[in-house]
Amino acid sequence: MAEQKTTQENILKSQQKCIALFSLLCCFAVLVALIFSSVDVWGEDEDGITEENCNFKCRIVLVENIPEELDLSPAGEGTLGLSVGLHGLLDMAKRSVEIVSPRWDLTSREQQAGHFSGNEGQRLFERLLGLKSRGVKLKVTSSLTDSAELTALSAHDAEVRYVNMTALTKGHLHSSFWVVDRKHIYIGSGSMDWRSLAKMKELGVLLYNCSCLALDLHRIFSFYWQLQYKDYIPSIWSKRVTALYSRDEPLLIHLNNTDANVYMSTSPDLFCPKDRTKDIEAIERVIQEAKSFIYVSVTDYLPLVNRTSRGLHVTRYWSEIDEALREALVLRRVTVRLLLSFWEKTHPYTINFVSSLSSLCIQQMDCSLEVKFFSTNEGLHRDDKGLNNNKYMVTDNALYIGNLDWVGSQFTFNAGTGLVIKPTGEHLDDKPSILDQMKAAFERDWFSQYAKSLQHIMTQMGSPLKTPALSLAGRAMERRERSGK
Repeated sequence: MAEQKTTQENILKSQQKCIALFSLLCCFAVLVALIFSSVDVWGEDEDGITEENCNFKCRIVLVENIPEELDLSPAGEGTLGLSVGLHGLLDMAKRSVEIVSPRWDLTSREQQAGHFSGNEGQRLFERLLGLKSRGVKLKVTSSLTDSAELTALSAHDAEVRYVNMTALTKGHLHSSFWVVDRKHIYIGSGSMDWRSLAKMKELGVLLYNCSCLALDLHRIFSFYWQLQYKDYIPSIWSKRVTALYSRDEPLLIHLNNTDANVYMSTSPDLFCPKDRTKDIEAIERVIQEAKSFIYVSVTDYLPLVNRTSRGLHVTRYWSEIDEALREALVLRRVTVRLLLSFWEKTHPYTINFVSSLSSLCIQQMDCSLEVKFFSTNEGLHRDDKGLNNNKYMVTDNALYIGNLDWVGSQFTFNAGTGLVIKPTGEHLDDKPSILDQMKAAFERDWFSQYAKSLQHIMTQMGSPLKTPALSLAGRAMERRERSGK
């Protein structure tokens, strides 16, 4: 009996050892998986481009789309039309074209019907279809699962992946950029929409032979690329999506014969893997380091965040940008100009917030804040014809170009990408620097016939309860609140 008991105890101990050994093996397997997920065995290679061998001597060009009906001249010598610039990138492509765009509507029937002159969207789409015949790989990331154009591109061997923004952040994909051959990039407000090439006012930049920065932007693309089929943000990522450069450790490049620090930023916070600078951090840094002026051109300005919690709609003040501007005005005496758009989606609170900013300078010496609204007619825009869709800021020593309007909810829920450029050396070229060109573009719009003063807009609107513009915006706000957006 004692012998049988001893045998049973030995068997039990043996089983316990096996269980312990199996548990250790499982833990080891998980550890190995975690280690391998953070090294370069994941995904595809980066065309042999590394931080050590990438190109630091870059050329930058400002690109704009100015609708034919607007009486505005180009920002300066060397500025390209957006369509011309994008076609130029396709001409240069030898291996790969990576595109992130919030919209895909290049071949709209409205365009084909001749509602606006030109057929730039159709031409660009045909060029994208033709990449296959040249042996150039096209990769697209989008949140649009029902796009006929993306379906057509897929049929021509393009790789298309979808990001479920609704599941991930309850927002939208607003990023708009290209990476070509991991060497050339485009980033700006214009998207793969024929309106961006014809009827809306857009602005962005092209950077050529800038593989160091292109490699970092490619990593943002890779971040989106790996989100396909996911309804959550992974807690551990490959180092292939971590940032190479940041606000605190920027990339030093030679840009048009001028040394400059540059880096990329992203939104929302959940989309910022290791070392990636948040969009709001980039914007705050540019504002904080401005010495004499801050010029901002965005479609909308609204420091509010709308959330839905347990069926209740909650709105809260989003202070980051608003407070940074107030500090620049009051404490550092920096001149601030805000150029917004006046259209059917202008929120009534926008007028209140910019009026509040303006009131800071009442009877204050050396305090200057001006607000104007870009509008191509006396009434508000009922469509996007001539809409100023720019999304940038230029100061006396830096610039920021992004994909989002300065609205709290956009930075909180929507995916966007930004570029910061800060020259560090003396401009050695007799041609205008990129900062000079951006400032010229802003001042051209600011002093144009389309820029209406805040007082003019308030007079035009009259009483909030009787004004069609505000009533329309109020109804739109109510619809957004009911839908939880």
